[in-house]
Order: sequence, then C-alpha cells, then structure tokens
Amino acid sequence: MTFTTLSFLLQAGALLVALAAVHKPLGLYLARVVEGTRSSRAERLLYRLTGVDAGTEQTWPVYLRGVLAFSAVSILLVFALQRLQGVIPGTGPLTGVDPWVAMNTAISFVTNTNWQTYAPEATVGIFVQMGLLAVQNFLSAAVGIVVAVALIRGLVRVRTDRLGNFWVDLTRVTYRVLLPLAFVSAVLLVLGGVVQNFWSTDVANQAMGVNQTIPGGPVASQEAIKVLGTNGGGYFNANSAHPFENPNAAVSLFQVFLLLLIPSALPYTFGRLVGDRRQGFTVAAVMGTLWLASTLLTGWAVSSAQGTATAAAGGLGEGFEQRFGPAPSALYAASTTLTSTGAVNAAHDSLPPLAGGMTMINMMLGEVAPGGTGSGLYGLLILSIIAVFIAGLMVGRTPEYLGKKIGPTEMKLAALYILVTPTLVLALAGVTVLLPDAVANAPATGPHQFSEVLYAFTSGANNNGSAFGGITSSGPLLSTLLGLAMLLGRFLPIVLVLALAGSLARQGKIPVSAGTLPTHGPLFAVLLLGVTVILTALSYFPALALGPLAEGLIR
Repeated sequence: MTFTTLSFLLQAGALLVALAAVHKPLGLYLARVVEGTRSSRAERLLYRLTGVDAGTEQTWPVYLRGVLAFSAVSILLVFALQRLQGVIPGTGPLTGVDPWVAMNTAISFVTNTNWQTYAPEATVGIFVQMGLLAVQNFLSAAVGIVVAVALIRGLVRVRTDRLGNFWVDLTRVTYRVLLPLAFVSAVLLVLGGVVQNFWSTDVANQAMGVNQTIPGGPVASQEAIKVLGTNGGGYFNANSAHPFENPNAAVSLFQVFLLLLIPSALPYTFGRLVGDRRQGFTVAAVMGTLWLASTLLTGWAVSSAQGTATAAAGGLGEGFEQRFGPAPSALYAASTTLTSTGAVNAAHDSLPPLAGGMTMINMMLGEVAPGGTGSGLYGLLILSIIAVFIAGLMVGRTPEYLGKKIGPTEMKLAALYILVTPTLVLALAGVTVLLPDAVANAPATGPHQFSEVLYAFTSGANNNGSAFGGITSSGPLLSTLLGLAMLLGRFLPIVLVLALAGSLARQGKIPVSAGTLPTHGPLFAVLLLGVTVILTALSYFPALALGPLAEGLIR
C-alpha cells in the first residue's frame, strides 16, 4: 500500500467517523426545528414585518407558489443589483456586471448551483459577495430543506391537503439551523487560516520589482455557507484551490466534512419524522454506500495516474494543487459532485479521464449520495417510490410506501421527476454540439470537447456548479442555455415533489399486512441501490461512451 493510498483511506475513514458521530444529534435537532410550533421573538418580528400568518398552513399549490415567487423575486433582485454595482457605495472601481453574466449568476445562486462565469475577485465587490451571493447561499439551501420536509409531511399526514407553511419553514431553517452552523464553521475556518477582512493587501514583490495588490474580503464567512449549504461558489476564481479559501490540508478535509454534514444528517430527520428510525438508517446506508464506492473509484483513478508522462516529476500535473496532492483532491472531487456543492480544490478538467467520468456519473446519479441540502433526500425518496413500484410489479401487488398507496398519479409524478434532468442534460448538450458558435466555447478537440459540454450541462441541470475549466460560458448563447438548465433543473423537480407530497397527504394509511414490502433493512437497500445505478446507466451510458469513456480508451 502506497503512502497516497493510506492517506486517502485514513481521510475517508476520519470523515465517516465524524459524520457518524453527528448523524443523530444534528438529525434530531433538524427534526425538532421543523416539528416545532413556537416561534422566537426574532421570527415573530419578521412575520409581522412581512405579513406572514405563522398559524396558517398551506396546500401544496400555495406552498409551491411561495417557493416560486420567493425565488423569482430573488433572481430579479440579484440581477438588478449586480447591474447597478457601479453606483453602489463601497464597490471601488468596479462597474456594473455584464448583463449576460449577471443573469447567469442570479439564476445560478438562487438555484443553489453557483455556476460562475466570471472571476469573482475581479468582477464583483464586497457588497455583491456579502449582501447578495452569500445571502442566496443561505436561502437556496433552506429552500431545498423545506421542500424535503414538505414531502416527508405528505408521507406522514393523513387525509389532509396541508403541508405546512413555506415562509415559516424557510425562516426556521435559516435562523435556527444554517445561521448558527455557519457562524461556528466560519470561526473554525478563521482559526484554520482562512482570510476574513474587508480590505485588499499591497505586497512588494522583490523578485519582479513591482507592488501587487492581493484581494481580501470576508472569505471565511462566505466559505462556511458555501460548503455547508452545498452551494460551491468561491470568493476567488480558483475556489477552494486558493490559499485564502483553503490554506492547508486540514481545512480542506474540514470543508469536505461541512459539505456532507447536513445532507448526511437529514436521513435521521426523515426516520424521526415518519416514526421509524430504520427507514432513515436504510436511506443513510444507501447514500453512504454510493459515496464510499464513488470516492474509492475516484481515488484509484487519480492515484493510478500519478507518474504518467503527463504528470510533473514527483507529483501530479497541471490543474492540481500541489499543497494537497492526490488524496485530498480525489476526496474533494468525489464529495463535491455527489452533493450539489460544486466547490473544487483541483481543476476537474485536469482529472484523468476515468476520474473526470466519475465526477460526471456522481452528478448523473441525481446527487443523492448524500446529495444537496434537502434535494438529496427528496431525490432518494422519489427513487424509493420507484423501487417500491418495481417490487410491486414483480410480486403482483399494489405498491405501498410507508403506508401510502403508490397509484397511477404518484407514479406519473415520480416518473416525470426522474426524466426531467436526463432530458435537460442530453437535449441541451445535443443542441450545443450542433451549433458551431456554441461548441466553439469548448476549445478542446475530440472526445474531451464533448466531455466539457456534457459536464457543463450535467452540472447545470443538477445544480452542481463545477465545470471542466476549458469551457467558456460567459457569452449570450451558453449563458442562456445554462441558465435554462439551472432554472428547469431546480424548479421542475420541486413542482413534481410538492405535487406528489400533496397527493400522498390526501390519502389514508394502509395497515401493514403480510404482503407489505418492508422498506427498511438490507433487502430494500440493495433494491434501492440497484434502481439508482440502473436508471443512471440507462439514461447516460451512450453519452458517457462518447466522452470520458472514449478518452480513457484513447489514453
């Protein structure tokens, strides 16, 4: 066993131990937050100022209108203030952001994607970074969590059309979960060496005989919610490969812990809310198995590429941060694409073909291992319904999930959910490669050019935000196509999830019988794992064969 392999296994093992230690406490706390009926003084003040009736619950269409209206206003606000950056006090010499970039950025941060078509330190000032983008990092993460909670309520509640109150859920998750965790995380990041200030620093470069201005800013506070909310947008263009965002290997590992923290705790919340912790443990086991398998495969692909002709002497080649080496780079790459984070501490475009293919497959799985904040859980619950339906077909019984009948309406909604993202990815990638002006933005040649395009739309439609760095997406055409991928990839699934929750909530409970398929334990976990992998393979294998698989065979 090489030192690299041992380092990789030790770091992966440390992550599993740490996440297991906080799984129950954090999951239990999340359940208590969303189950609570009392509001704090700050929450009551906010409700009065905004006219929210905290005691009124909403039907699924009203809940959905809240999600969509809140997101639409957020997009318009972020877009407008980016365009007005030049007249906002405190932005220095920066001018208004290009309209196509501003549009793409507004959609990106509101949809929890954080795709960045610009160099942040040279394009946006502290006001935009703190007052707009960081705020959306909190709010977009909270939206994902409350949608997952609404689906769980649909499974739990009986003969009702009420799923809760979107505004109350959003406020509680933001105030009671995300803000406290982000504050503690930011303090720990500062102690680890991440920059937190409000000024740039002039440095005399003796070798070059010039003075350099090193951009600074409130990096640690944005870095905390960037990973905690599975957002991923960096304060600097190099993202978590920049020493101000990620100064050492310990901070790098801590960032991976943070981006896995909430998604990995939500299964316990699910088990608690449905009254059967075994359900939560089964979901967590499937998430953990997929994460471990993908992480090991990515680590093997990266470490096996060391020492090849394309690698630098004694280490990895271009695109890899030499402070970290292969183990932290592989661990970060796998975890950031298995969640909807998209932050990077190495250039994914420089990954070996098979490792780059694994990062794409991670997103194509639906980012359910453990996925984004909330979106990973509701994605796996939809797959659980698909698995129950398939099992029902095999034994000739009407499928049930947690005492709810899975009828034609529920199956249509679940089927549409699993078709949305592959349709967006494959259709938009296909359109792009057919348009010479669009495909020219991916300057590579051969299979890697297609890989860059496929990765971009896989990332956008799955709200991940990472990229193969060779592609340029700041022009009108790709900014618009990727904006559509992000918008539809975020909100069409949410529409279907809330409609499914409403349909389930109207049902009564079906008593457990001898013919009921247990949806907990190893048998169902294997079935759910198989359904997840097979659906991904059926949807994407031909496209993968034209991109990363072809690259791997050529090299």
